[in-house]
Amino acid sequence: MKLQRKNRRALALGALAVSGALALTACGSDDTGTGGGDSSAGAGAGNIKCDDAQGQLLADGSSAQKNAIDAWVKQFTAACKGVQINYKGGGSGAGVTAFTQGQVAFAGSDSALDEEEITASKKICSGGQGIDLPMVGGPIAVGYNVPGVDNLVLDAPTLAKIFNDKIKNWNDPAIAKLNPDAKLPDLKIQAFHRSDESGTTDNFTKYLIATAKSEWPYEGGKAWEAKGGQSAAGSSGVAQQVKQTSGAISYMELSYAKDGISAVKIDTGADAPVEATTANASKMIAAAKRVGTGKDMALELDYATKVAGAYPITLVTYEIVCDKGNKSETLPGTKAFLRYIASEDGQKILEQNDYAPMPEEIISEVRTTIDGLS
Repeated sequence: MKLQRKNRRALALGALAVSGALALTACGSDDTGTGGGDSSAGAGAGNIKCDDAQGQLLADGSSAQKNAIDAWVKQFTAACKGVQINYKGGGSGAGVTAFTQGQVAFAGSDSALDEEEITASKKICSGGQGIDLPMVGGPIAVGYNVPGVDNLVLDAPTLAKIFNDKIKNWNDPAIAKLNPDAKLPDLKIQAFHRSDESGTTDNFTKYLIATAKSEWPYEGGKAWEAKGGQSAAGSSGVAQQVKQTSGAISYMELSYAKDGISAVKIDTGADAPVEATTANASKMIAAAKRVGTGKDMALELDYATKVAGAYPITLVTYEIVCDKGNKSETLPGTKAFLRYIASEDGQKILEQNDYAPMPEEIISEVRTTIDGLS
């Protein structure tokens, strides 16, 4: 399936530097950091090369990658003094819009650029176009808060009916059939979805479309389409609602499914239900098909996979940047930061924050592409 993305621009409204990239966290939060000017890094980031990066770099986009960005920015700015980074995790839709409007040096998105967006990017990427660089992966956990139920199993049709307001109670026969040993309460289901345009929504609904089309008769995209349910802004917003609401369920990055939130195991038709883990997400990403052309590295995921241990509701977050025609004042910082987060050290940080690193065959090509940005 195609990962979509709207609006993009690789122009930055900041001065030089580098701005955060992937991290699955709350939308709308900013991160600013400063760091050392040496090519050497602080603890845990000894191989960072700052090159000529200086000044301030603005970026925006995926809230799913915000936690990773925070960790990366901390390491990068500790190594590169004179660099100030501001990543506003306003959601994938906001990031691509900011990119197309020339407000950021690069954007983070959980959906790849579509044809219309690629065409639009050529207006701002002088002599080039916007491209998708897959940088981080991770499972979209289906988090829930049901008292007394710790090991809930659901399949795609049942999930679709829950989020389409067709299954309304936790002791519904469809849920009971998948969980014969669970003590399901007579409790109303409180389904939450994202209120903002979100790549997480896009990927979650792509899974439902691919696996339960008859129960999910929608086109998909970053904006939520189904009727019913309640909404909250950002991954942190829906997670907070699930934490504080008995009977709640929502979709969120794995790093948010904690502190009172349990994650559903997905019945894919494999021998056993699949847990939302970074390792299981990596199995899903490893089988992805590249659909981008030229330097664009958009991937197509098989959401209907039945491979043992492959978690099907997985997203890939891209950094969107111009392959050619980047602003001269922001290019050094952009390349230095992207080079770091794509490095072995940068990718290791993902595992420490509930994200899945890119498979080596993918990230090695990303590194080559970054070196050629101009």
